Amino acid sequence: MTQPALYQTDLKGLKLVTRGKVRDIYDLGEHLLIVATDRISAFDVIMPDPIPGKGEVLTKLSEFWFRQMTDIVGNHLVTTDEEAYPEVCRPHRDILRGRSMLVRKARPLPVECIVRGYITGSAWKDYSKGKPVSGIRLPDGLKESSKLPEPIFTPSTKAPEGEHDLPISVEEMARLIGRELTERIIALSLAVYRRADEIATAAGIIIADTKMEFGLAGGELILIDEVLTPDSSRFWPRDDYVEGRGQKSYDKQFLRDYLLSLQWDQKPPAPQLPPEIIEKTRQKYEEALRRFTKRP
Repeated sequence: MTQPALYQTDLKGLKLVTRGKVRDIYDLGEHLLIVATDRISAFDVIMPDPIPGKGEVLTKLSEFWFRQMTDIVGNHLVTTDEEAYPEVCRPHRDILRGRSMLVRKARPLPVECIVRGYITGSAWKDYSKGKPVSGIRLPDGLKESSKLPEPIFTPSTKAPEGEHDLPISVEEMARLIGRELTERIIALSLAVYRRADEIATAAGIIIADTKMEFGLAGGELILIDEVLTPDSSRFWPRDDYVEGRGQKSYDKQFLRDYLLSLQWDQKPPAPQLPPEIIEKTRQKYEEALRRFTKRP
């Protein structure tokens, strides 16, 4: 991946709708254009330094996973071929190549849909304090990184930029979007996770947990944004997995661990990232892409 790092875009002639933690989104009329920059966030704060090539990894992995799931649930992807984009995008082909998606418009649902197959992160923190995880009482005797008896669905709110997502129960989710829609999303989320877990096993990876987003497009429930990337998931090398401790990973947990070693209050502004942290994070994202897609 040879493109220089891209922190943000300003595509002349295109209407910028929003600039998220990672993605810049443009309204092309019938469709949206989503550009994955190389920005990276941790603890819901955008870092001042980009990770070169990260946006390309996110785009290629999302495209890979969307296509693996089409028989389970539809998605918003139209194409990632910049040559097939509307004519207004033509002047920006070099920027868009490899890191952008033309997508269907959808109404995002106001929940993050998290499936956990292993107990780690905030779920482990709650469990180790005797608390339920998103309203779910887990069995006694689990250790850090233990595999759960069955994958569980643990939704959260979608917080505004700079604020933290908050865990909610399935009952609270049902009050937000309705019981029927909630039950459909749970079933689809678990089906996507199980399919991904089969593919990951063959790639030598454990998917500890992953976060998905759904939207409604003309009444159809579809996957939107990204899916099963190192930004939205915890990927562990299967051959190094040991129950009872934290794991090595192919995701941004490495960056989180570095930030936790600093005296930083997890509020903006974020600290500058040393070159070796940037490079190691880049390598982890590249390795996830290589393993899943079997690229050389």
